[in-house]
Amino acid sequence: MSNTPFTPLVPAASHAVLSSRTIERLVTGQATSDGAGVKLSRILTQDLQHRLDPFLMLDAFGSDKPDDYIAGFPDHPHRGFETVTYMIAGRMLHRDSAGNEGLLQNGGVQWMTAGQGVIHSEIPQQADGVMEGFQLWLNLHSSEKMQVPWYRDFQNAQLPQLETPEGVAVTVIAGSSHGVQGAVHREITQPVYLDVSMPQGARFEQTLPPGHNAFVYVYRGEARIAGQAVPLQRMAILKNTAQADGVVVEAPSDTRLILVAGKPLKEPIVQYGPFVMNTKEEIYQALADFRDGRLGERA
Repeated sequence: MSNTPFTPLVPAASHAVLSSRTIERLVTGQATSDGAGVKLSRILTQDLQHRLDPFLMLDAFGSDKPDDYIAGFPDHPHRGFETVTYMIAGRMLHRDSAGNEGLLQNGGVQWMTAGQGVIHSEIPQQADGVMEGFQLWLNLHSSEKMQVPWYRDFQNAQLPQLETPEGVAVTVIAGSSHGVQGAVHREITQPVYLDVSMPQGARFEQTLPPGHNAFVYVYRGEARIAGQAVPLQRMAILKNTAQADGVVVEAPSDTRLILVAGKPLKEPIVQYGPFVMNTKEEIYQALADFRDGRLGERA
């Protein structure tokens, strides 16, 4: 695990995409609630886990109504994967059984590796105003699922950022873009996680390994990929085309989106709520450990 220190906004290096991926399908999120009644849209659902391996879930939350978010996410367990929470607006306090604590706020990211098990809470630190962001679940390889938990929070100023000649501003949460290395790197899943802000009429090119599964989610305005529109609040799953070396996105209006890609693990996925393992027996063990107070114990 490596982390990149603060990188100021820098001009982008030239990385032209010769052949862009196209859109396989568009996905509309499902309205649901989680935690203590937080209202959200579940965009990447369980039926897409194999198609978008190594990603397990993507939730989008956003509301200016306190009743939609104020109760937050009280203590709950995780085992076998990583959670990446990106706070666009708002303040949320994280505490966990490993002794970590961090205040997630405007433009910040919280990256937590649950590994062998952690119990944590995420509680809003505001009584009103907008709370908006994403939580992405990233699977762990079978060899890493029982590793010691890890946690780090990044304030917005600690996240590497770049700007292209067309005025596209990119925050590089994970992976790399136009020569700028992201805040977090993972050897096995090789995730790319970009927040891309595009002025009307701009074009953005991002190289991607052909084997990576990838998607784009538009949360402001709209985008176009290979001539096909991606409307507001839609996820575009990108085709895995051998000859495509990346994706080209165009902005018919002022647009913000996240671009996410990763190397598939191609392992069995067995999920029971907050536990994601490779076999049913491992799930039974996780449940027993949680019941008996062993999950989340400090070493």
